This record gives sequence, structure tokens and C-alpha cells, in this order.
Amino acid sequence: MHSLKHLVAAALTTLLSLATAQTSQRVVDIPTRPGVTQRMIVLTPPEPKAAVVLLAGGHGGLQIFPNGSMKWGDGNFLVRTRQLFADQGLMVAVVDAPSDRQSAPFLGGFRQSPEHAADLKAVIAWLRENSKAPVWLIGTSRGTQSTAYVATQLSGADGPDGVVLSSTILTDDKSRPVPALPLGKLRIPVLVVHHEQDGCSLCSFSEVPALMAKLSNTPRKQLLAFKGGRSVGDPCEAQAYHGFNGLESEVVQQTAAWLIAK
Repeated sequence: MHSLKHLVAAALTTLLSLATAQTSQRVVDIPTRPGVTQRMIVLTPPEPKAAVVLLAGGHGGLQIFPNGSMKWGDGNFLVRTRQLFADQGLMVAVVDAPSDRQSAPFLGGFRQSPEHAADLKAVIAWLRENSKAPVWLIGTSRGTQSTAYVATQLSGADGPDGVVLSSTILTDDKSRPVPALPLGKLRIPVLVVHHEQDGCSLCSFSEVPALMAKLSNTPRKQLLAFKGGRSVGDPCEAQAYHGFNGLESEVVQQTAAWLIAK
């Protein structure tokens, strides 16, 4: 029995490594607004079940190099888990700031602008064409301000098929937090992913019920709440509970399963 368990484990490891090997990764630049391009790292598994646009938090200026490395953001929750999403059968696009926002403040002050919506409209269209599958926007921390805003601005063929909000910005004195957006306009599925021990003052778990209540017209919504893991350093950064440190596989698997389910 013991050896059988070892054989099964070895077989699963082999299958996983094969799946990872079959996933291609490339850097893609697409035109968006006049004179502007959008760079992204694209991971493509065989026969994607869905496509996801991953939007990092912070200032969002990854500054992706042609070889797929980046100046900033490597440790961000969504950036560092991109292969885990691909392993779940999802085509993945890790999105940088656009070509006209490649210096500070990058996406600061830009996440809730018509130009940002135009850039992500082009990304959604490109992914829909290349994956032949539903396209979801997934944002984490400040990335949820992008995700939620764009989903309220783009609908139907222009917009996403669903959104995931992880470590949502729930209160903020300096910019519009997600619950202040017109979320009643959303007619697409919304998944909220949050750590119950999130120590970031802008993302207190006690504010999540108010967010869920605002999602009044979505055909499907759910809160995935997590506990535990590890918390290191700044409570608003990616190695804290805020970034699901130590829970990456579990969070990605549950998120992917929810968005693939009909």
C-alpha cells in the first residue's frame, strides 16, 4: 500500500510537470489607445477553460522586460502565482502599466480613468480572440480598484465575463474605494477573496459584508474567506496575510474552480 501511494504521488508529479512544460509563456504588446501599447506576460496552457487578466496592486508599474522579467512586482500575490493559475487550465495575462505610464506614479491616479478602461478593453478582446474562452478580470489590493471600475464601465462583448476581487480596497481617504463604485451596475459573476486576518487598514475584513451587499444585481456572487498562513513585514504588502502568504495554492485552486464552474 505504501509503495502504491508513492507510485500515485510520482504519477501526479509527472503529470503536473508535463502540464507546466506544455504551458507557453511569452511577452505580448498590443495596441490600445492611439500611440499607446499594453505589455503583458501571457501564459497559455493547452485548451484553456477560461482566461484571466491579473492586475497587481501598489502602483502597478511592473516594467516588464522583453524576456518576461520585471523591475517591480515579482512578489505580488497575483504575479507570483501566475503559473498556479495556468496549472488550473487558465490562460493568464499579467498586465503592466501601459506604455504612456511607464514612470512614477504608473497607475497611481489612473486606475479609475476612461483610458485605463480602454486599455483593458483591448486586453479583454485580445484574450477572448486567442483563448476562445470566457475572460475574467482578477485584481488584488489596488488592482481591485482597476477591476471593479473597468467592470462597471465595460459590459457585454466589451467587458469581462466575471470578476474576482482579492484583498479588496474597502476604505480609502485618497481615492475611491471599491464599495464607493456603482457596483449595482454589475450583471456578471463576482467572487470576493479575502483573508480574515488582513492587517491592512484599507482592507479590514469587517468591511467585507458591506461590499457583498453592494453586489445586488450579480447573477452569482460568493465570498471566499481564508485564515492562517504567514504574515511577514508590512501588513499591506504581499508577504503578509494581505497577500495570502503560505496559502497560494489553496487560494488559486478555489478561485479557479469557482470561475470555471457554470
